[in-house]
Amino acid sequence: MTSKLKVLQFICPTGFYGAERWVLALAKHLDPSTVSCDLAVTMEPGQKPLELVSEYKKLNLGIHIIEMKNKFDLGAVARLAKLIREQNIDIIHTHGYKSDIIGVLAARRAKIKCIVTPHGFENAKDFKLRSFIWLGCQSMRFAHKVVPLSQQLMRDVLSMGVKPQNALYIQNGVDLSEVEAEPIPVRTEPGKKRIGFVGQMISRKNIRDILDIFDQLHKKQPNTELILLGDGDARQALEDYSKTLDCKAAIDFLGFRDDRLSLLKSFDLFVMTSTLEGIPRCLMEATAASIPVAAYDIPGIDQLISHEKTGLLATLGDKKTLLAYWEKLLFDPSYAREITENAKQFVYDNYSAQRMAVEYSDLFEEITKDS
Repeated sequence: MTSKLKVLQFICPTGFYGAERWVLALAKHLDPSTVSCDLAVTMEPGQKPLELVSEYKKLNLGIHIIEMKNKFDLGAVARLAKLIREQNIDIIHTHGYKSDIIGVLAARRAKIKCIVTPHGFENAKDFKLRSFIWLGCQSMRFAHKVVPLSQQLMRDVLSMGVKPQNALYIQNGVDLSEVEAEPIPVRTEPGKKRIGFVGQMISRKNIRDILDIFDQLHKKQPNTELILLGDGDARQALEDYSKTLDCKAAIDFLGFRDDRLSLLKSFDLFVMTSTLEGIPRCLMEATAASIPVAAYDIPGIDQLISHEKTGLLATLGDKKTLLAYWEKLLFDPSYAREITENAKQFVYDNYSAQRMAVEYSDLFEEITKDS
């Protein structure tokens, strides 16, 4: 590489979840002698200060705010294209439906290369949201490279019309040093078994199944509690539903928390009941923190968890079997310990952010060769 490439990471943040943390991890591990990695984010009226921005500032990298008059302000395309020209950006790298639409259009206007990284596809029920997601998926077809995080997402983007030569699989990675640095907290009630979830509260996460399974568990094992970290469109409905359950007093919705990793390390069991995933960052963090995992067996999760080797997986929707797996991992400590040791080793061997950053650096160099 003869000169330093200028890459702009562009995202329309919904909080500080998997995609946002992924962007931060990639920027942190790219070689600054070969790649300059700025961040651009959208900001809508009344939007709260972004955790991603405050964390990115710690990297001493460039940050740019694209003002949005409303949620669907397409004037952002011109503002982003202007920023690209002013900052002499070589590549824009987008994350999420909205950023894909705006980013692909801005890249074409500014005549630079565009990389799209899908982090997962939402199976939304709302017609307007489904239409917007469809438009975002179609925009990928006009990117120079589409780089999904999982093999299932690769199959998905090819089925959406992305040409095989324009798609590349780079295995997901996570900054595991953050997990290692977080001390194990002292629990006020160490005798209680703590089941936990971390992530967005949106439809594809299917958190209602977690509530149903916990309700059944708590009837048999009253010395248990459920901790739910995260926020999203489905949170209020989930909280309302939880209040109808007998176990409601043992369920805590904590929302978005800065001490997420500390709380994660306090769990006795990490659970997921998603219907659709990329490769969940929270799941990688749980295994790196030596927390046993029980989940539904779906694409993406199955790349991290091998049944009875690195965790326990039930068929999608089989709440009865998943309940049995929860109990196995909670109340058979020697078995849980063996599973977690295997899972931690697997994640460290295969999903480091450093390895991912090297592969992206190679991609950045490759797609600019013919510019």
